[in-house]
Amino acid sequence: MADLSKITCIEDLRVIAQRRVPRMFYDYADSGSYTQGTYRANEAEFQKIKLRQRVAVNMEGRSTRTTMVGQDVAMPVAIAPTGLTGMQHADGEILAAKAAQAFGIPFTLSTMSICSLEDIATHTDRHPFWFQLYVMRDRGFMERLIDRAKAANCSALQLTLDLQILGQRHKDIKNGLSTPPKPTLANLINLATKPRWCLGMLGTRRRSFGNIVGHVDGVGDMSSLSSWTADQFDPRLNWGDVEWIKRRWGGKLILKGIMDVEDARLAAQSGADALIVSNHGGRQLDGAPSSIEALPAIAQAVGQDIEVWMDGGIRSGQDVLKARALGAQGTLIGRSFLYGLGAFGQDGVTRALQIIQKELDTTMAFCGHTNINNVGTDILLPGTYPRPWHDRG
Repeated sequence: MADLSKITCIEDLRVIAQRRVPRMFYDYADSGSYTQGTYRANEAEFQKIKLRQRVAVNMEGRSTRTTMVGQDVAMPVAIAPTGLTGMQHADGEILAAKAAQAFGIPFTLSTMSICSLEDIATHTDRHPFWFQLYVMRDRGFMERLIDRAKAANCSALQLTLDLQILGQRHKDIKNGLSTPPKPTLANLINLATKPRWCLGMLGTRRRSFGNIVGHVDGVGDMSSLSSWTADQFDPRLNWGDVEWIKRRWGGKLILKGIMDVEDARLAAQSGADALIVSNHGGRQLDGAPSSIEALPAIAQAVGQDIEVWMDGGIRSGQDVLKARALGAQGTLIGRSFLYGLGAFGQDGVTRALQIIQKELDTTMAFCGHTNINNVGTDILLPGTYPRPWHDRG
């Protein structure tokens, strides 16, 4: 394992990842839609929240352990589903899953991953992991994906609700994002500056969408795949589809992409086990509130009926603690683990998790708590944190 002891924060990993990952894939992970206002707000709104420091409190015996949908976790953090993870680093989804398994937190595989469901199951000795599903026009393919997730020993299904049409991401358009990258002059020049990445990719056969290629009639190469995905995301998604998927899956169901109290109530009524307050990392509706701003109203409205989690903008253990204080039973990280992966592979993901847990543990102690399950708004300075919208006068 590389000596990563001098890597002290997620920003350190981001800087190295930007240097090592090809531009189109780094930009794919580290950008938002349109003006990127919501993407930036996800981080900025966390920084406005101030913590109450307490003293002369016994800080021994601290624990960050809790549960997410009944699963014991080392801290209230799961790895979020992110597309093209295997393009940040060769076999990226496998490496991230192994790091998460060793650390004791859940890993979620995206439908649009490079490594397949079967790859993850094989390389984690069939240790349970989570799978993220999109609603597609081809219901037969969806049924087969759900069945494959069951066969791979997935213990929960995340259904993404906020990507039936794609938000415009300017950097992806300018970069001509494709998997694998097209051999244009600009791409070849950029790849020449990323020798570690190129060597890794030469050593793996996983360079396209592993859950799709070979599993859909007529999709055997990248040219047919691109047209298939453009046509497949179903804009007619409705709550009836959620009910159908719940019946077909039969296990723990998590609904991702909730930003409105009315939708949160419908999510709770659907019988799902958890919802994720999420604006898709600022990659869909630019101009939407930050996830942490939307969290308190949703947690207050439905927190007694369904587990409420959140993602978006989490770059530290302090962010996790603030989300927990505002009603999130759990959180998910996307970019924070991707930076680690792009920088140092599996070791980098492990380092990202270590950084977040250490910050969470230390900050919790400074705020007068030794058990993450007892943290509430008492750790926050009044007037600095978002309140439910209807309480704002």
